[in-house]
Amino acid sequence: MDIKEYIRDVTKKARHASRDLAVATSDVKNPLLLRMSDNLLDGAGELQDANAADLRAGRESGLSAAMLDRLELTDARIKNMAGSLRDIAGLKDPVGAIIDGWTLPNGLRLRRVSTPLGVVCIIYESRPDVTAEAAALCIKSGNAVILRGGKEAIHSNIAIYQLLRNAFSETALSADCIQLIETTDRAAVPPLLTAEDCVDVVIPRGGKGLIRHVMDTATVPVIKHYDGICHTFVDAECDIPMALEICENAKCQRPGTCNAMETLLVHEQIAEEFLPPLKRLLEDRGVELRGCPNTVQWLPGIKEARPEDWRTEYLDLILAVRVVKDVREAIEHINTFGSAHSDAIITRNLASADIFQTGVDSAAVYVNASTRFTDGGQFGLGAEIGISTNKLHARGPMALKELTTYKWLINGQGQLRTPA
Repeated sequence: MDIKEYIRDVTKKARHASRDLAVATSDVKNPLLLRMSDNLLDGAGELQDANAADLRAGRESGLSAAMLDRLELTDARIKNMAGSLRDIAGLKDPVGAIIDGWTLPNGLRLRRVSTPLGVVCIIYESRPDVTAEAAALCIKSGNAVILRGGKEAIHSNIAIYQLLRNAFSETALSADCIQLIETTDRAAVPPLLTAEDCVDVVIPRGGKGLIRHVMDTATVPVIKHYDGICHTFVDAECDIPMALEICENAKCQRPGTCNAMETLLVHEQIAEEFLPPLKRLLEDRGVELRGCPNTVQWLPGIKEARPEDWRTEYLDLILAVRVVKDVREAIEHINTFGSAHSDAIITRNLASADIFQTGVDSAAVYVNASTRFTDGGQFGLGAEIGISTNKLHARGPMALKELTTYKWLINGQGQLRTPA
């Protein structure tokens, strides 16, 4: 296979298909998404057969338990995946919305109207459900999509892709609206990242190495999501039982996700009271604690944190713990070592909550809730294409609205610009 020629063919087909999809109405897109959902349910058996091959290969290659969990397609996850597509079909179409508009003194009528981005390339690792949800979000928002999953999920991704494409047999839209790169050869990635004439944006989802490679290589615009180094700060004035429950949920509910807590910050005034029950709770869940010197003082026997622990996304049952003197030191730590993803404060003090939410420079900042809620579905946005830690265009969960841009529509009656 000539990789460059293969990628060139894929990108050109996606660009061509995107033009019809961009003007397709909800009456065309929604039935297509519902057929895709039905196909996933009807094909659950073949999906699980393909997924079993990926899981076997993953175990043989030494994938971690967290990565295997992200890879697995259980009955419940297939149903959820199909349900997400039905949910997306039921959402309001983001294309064609009038964002704002006005009439100038010369009579020109201006409208700013949402439009698709065009061709979206998504490069991701491990989770095969991304294949279905990303494709559905792009279809609903009028974008053609090129999907490049990781080698660990190749069989699962191809099986999902084929079921999705089969749904196009009953529509006038081209199945080339969805493209999957079916080779695991890394040589396929650079031509995707430099196809400026056919690809409008690249969205990488995965580890720091993947995202750094995309950022260093791409000439196409990139919407990135770096590490999910998420923090919880337990303030001196807090409800301790609530704080314990939130910390357990944020760390243990699904430790392999990007919105799981990786660092816990504890106010020095409550450390003696809070840390011992936290240790008992989390160690019962199999969590390894790594603490600053003050934390080790209250929790003898735990590992002392190394400098790199404050910048580590473990994606595992490991938690770095630091005692801080106040909310401002907590903010300083988060803004220094965090990844601008999701951070939380547990407090009864409204002033501290306000200082924290104002001062922390992250995409999602919580008061008295788990960071695990940073998710398109949990936010009521439907499925998500990813979590953006960018500040331009999109920030936080990227759903339908974030997959559109806008154009200006100007209507006149013969107006001419004259010299000032």
